[in-house]
Amino acid sequence: MKLAKSLFLGSVAGLAAVAGAQAADLPVAKAAPVEYVRVCSTYGAGFFYIPGTETCLRVAGRVRAEVGYLEPNDRLDDAIGFRTRGRIQLDSRTATAYGLLRTFVRFEITRDTGVYTAGTLNTVQNPNVDQAFIQFGGLTAGRVVSFFDNSDLPTGHFGTLRFSDAPNVNLLAYTFSFGNGFSASLSLEEGRFTGTTFTNEFLPFTYAGQRVPDLVGNVKYAGTWGSFQVSGALHEISSANLVGPVGGPFEFPDSELGWAVTAQGSVNLPALGAGDALWLAATYTDGALGYLGFANSANVGSFTVGSRLNPPVVDAFLGTDGDIDTGRGWSIAGGLRHYWLPTVRQNIFGSYARVDYSGTPALAVVGAVARDFDFNEWRLGTNVIWTPVSGLDIGVEVLYSNIDTNQPILVGGRLDDEQDAFEGRLRIQRDF
Repeated sequence: MKLAKSLFLGSVAGLAAVAGAQAADLPVAKAAPVEYVRVCSTYGAGFFYIPGTETCLRVAGRVRAEVGYLEPNDRLDDAIGFRTRGRIQLDSRTATAYGLLRTFVRFEITRDTGVYTAGTLNTVQNPNVDQAFIQFGGLTAGRVVSFFDNSDLPTGHFGTLRFSDAPNVNLLAYTFSFGNGFSASLSLEEGRFTGTTFTNEFLPFTYAGQRVPDLVGNVKYAGTWGSFQVSGALHEISSANLVGPVGGPFEFPDSELGWAVTAQGSVNLPALGAGDALWLAATYTDGALGYLGFANSANVGSFTVGSRLNPPVVDAFLGTDGDIDTGRGWSIAGGLRHYWLPTVRQNIFGSYARVDYSGTPALAVVGAVARDFDFNEWRLGTNVIWTPVSGLDIGVEVLYSNIDTNQPILVGGRLDDEQDAFEGRLRIQRDF
């Protein structure tokens, strides 16, 4: 028995030794390396490195829910409406030998009802490429805030004020940075058009196709105290209408060049309160009234009530001599932001605009009602916003608007040379 047991143990030990030697000769499978997401602090909070690259990425978004009220003219008008907007945006940045390479995309889908739409009892849902641009060194190409505007203004209003309120446009621009907060930019931008078709009691006017982009330039300073920017724009006006004496010959009128200039600035007011600021924007234009904040269609984010809150505006018209005559206008807008508490702030704001077509005949723009097109418009409002937690705003706003024309407007079945309206909003917004 002892001999058999010894032989058995010896055989097992030998087999174990052989198996161990063979196992040592086999390749060992290594675990795949774990690639952790690294925080990128170079460009601020929220950025991380895309694994395997030196590109930093930030994912962000917004949800906005809003209820609006607008004083109606008659029983056919909506008085309330709802807006829901969802936003997703991606911001990628890479440091290169030529400077920063940045790409930015922001997509929004908005669903509107009632006073947020044109007409009555409407529901409109709009997908929108709000911004999409590339920046490489001083080059900017794509859809982004117009270089005519100072995008650093601490405005804070919900409704419409009458100035060029940082609209997003398609453009190709170059910015020269001089250091110490100074810069200058030149930009080729899509044209800003107001009414593209217009008829007076003598001659019609229809915009011809766009041949050249709007040319925009600015000089800007941004510092710890605030910012200041002076900008100018040139805008082509050409007519598709043939004009000439009875029996001809007929020809197209010579094109005209519209223009606009603006000065926009802000001042931080830490002595008044942390985060407090004052802003102001003044604009003058001749033949380019889109730079006053008027548009061919209702302004995004504003209510639509025909000639009351969005009066019909045109850049130019044909005079009795067949030449293109331009409209002129100016506006001034401003506001104050004050923090009552670290979580409660209030904005007070307003604007005044004047549009003038001096020397024109009466203009037929509403059915057969002929009237002078000149008008004054002023707007005044305030809102209070509570931020209970970071990124969440709950705000309420009241805005009053008034339009005074040289001749009566037909609104709500009656003629009146002055129209006004109150509007209000309750907004809940979450940014992340």
